[in-house]
Amino acid sequence: MSDSAGGGESGGVAAAGQDAEADGEPPQQAPPSLCPSEQGAAETTEDGPPPSPKRSRRSEEEQGDGVTAQEHTAASPQGKTVLDLDFSQNPSMLTGSWTEYSSFPENYLKGCKWAPDGSCILTNSADNVLRVYNLPPEIYSYSWDSIPEMSPVLRMAEGDTVYDYCWFPKMNSLEPDTCFLASSSRDNPVHVWDAFYGKVRASFRPYNHLDELTAAHSLRFSPDGERLYCGFDKMVRVFCTERPGRDCEERPTVVKKQGQSGIISCFAFSPCQSVYACGSYSRCAGLYSCQDGALLALLPTRHHGGLTHLLFSPDGNYLYTGGRKVSTHTHTHTETRGEITLLLFSLSGRYLLSGDTEGVVSVWDAHTAPPDGNEELLQPQLRFQAHWDCTNGISVHPFMPILATSSGQRQFPWPTDSEGDSASDTEGGGGGVALQQEIRQDNALTLWWAGPLSPPAEESRDQNTAAAEEEAPGVPSV
Repeated sequence: MSDSAGGGESGGVAAAGQDAEADGEPPQQAPPSLCPSEQGAAETTEDGPPPSPKRSRRSEEEQGDGVTAQEHTAASPQGKTVLDLDFSQNPSMLTGSWTEYSSFPENYLKGCKWAPDGSCILTNSADNVLRVYNLPPEIYSYSWDSIPEMSPVLRMAEGDTVYDYCWFPKMNSLEPDTCFLASSSRDNPVHVWDAFYGKVRASFRPYNHLDELTAAHSLRFSPDGERLYCGFDKMVRVFCTERPGRDCEERPTVVKKQGQSGIISCFAFSPCQSVYACGSYSRCAGLYSCQDGALLALLPTRHHGGLTHLLFSPDGNYLYTGGRKVSTHTHTHTETRGEITLLLFSLSGRYLLSGDTEGVVSVWDAHTAPPDGNEELLQPQLRFQAHWDCTNGISVHPFMPILATSSGQRQFPWPTDSEGDSASDTEGGGGGVALQQEIRQDNALTLWWAGPLSPPAEESRDQNTAAAEEEAPGVPSV
């Protein structure tokens, strides 16, 4: 794809080309050496671009890699009912990645997101690097005892702190032109990354009223993938996915001092109406028309801190919100801990999942929620300790009962209660505080199995294979 520095560019993100030079963009060079893995990561050569380190499921089936086509078919939703998460017991840990985040001091993660086709997962961390991991092939064959630690097949380095990132919703590994993602970082334009080679495909450059480049605080593709919504202070800018550059539609959220103020921090699209929701750091949420961005409703403020997550129920009748926790009693230990970090629905929409700053994942049964108007606190059906540090990301595989979690947070020394404690820490080389931090630090990506513990019956596998052969390969549908 081509993308010049001026306005009015043509050519979509699915086109060929790598020209994306702009203010604050990373140099267009080959990505650094990739960690080899069983999925076939390759190193850069001087003669040209490296072979694709992120291979499609079709190539895995054709070349072996220990996974047969039948096993992939049995694990795909084509011709079978999608397996939802089962929380009758605690999920079982499959594998993860932790060594990758140990070379950089306090390289805590900031979230994880499965690709729409389920072939890989994307992470963000404090070193400003986006990493792509392929789904371990051993999971398809239920060979869970032999799953090694995961290594990334792609690393995409942003120039500064990453604010937000998202997959193209129509992403399909069998169609490389659809395999891309968008990210926004401080003092940089929105970058569109190729998910096969890890290079910048194109850029969207938002400018403010002073004609200065400004960074988007939140990103979300529309469900059809034709628009990219970007959140700013009292402003939403909408870019056409097929036209990278600076041209965009501006949709202010405050008009004549009326509307939704604050930085737009998150988006959510209704599954059944042409409506999207915006959350802001002003602690409120608004509903808007997808056609022209008109404000339809401003929801009452129920949070003590800024909103960080929005989520529509699968039927579109409810909007769930998650926000920062602001303590008014800083001397009370329990008042400042256990903050909810995210919200996520399971595949069927029955279970609502959330992580917190204590590393605990909580699961609520949305079908048992109290009726409207009842303020009774709904207790979680299940709580399990996923990490020893903050669980800052949860993502559910699009068609398998696999839960991904990410963890970590910036660590600060805890103040000592007495001079004696300080002296003992000093004599021991500061071991008291350092040891306490080391125990709490847990920077990792972890995969969990929350489904049946045995493979499907052979008859069911044969039926699934026959049904899948009648359909053309495509994106697994939930």
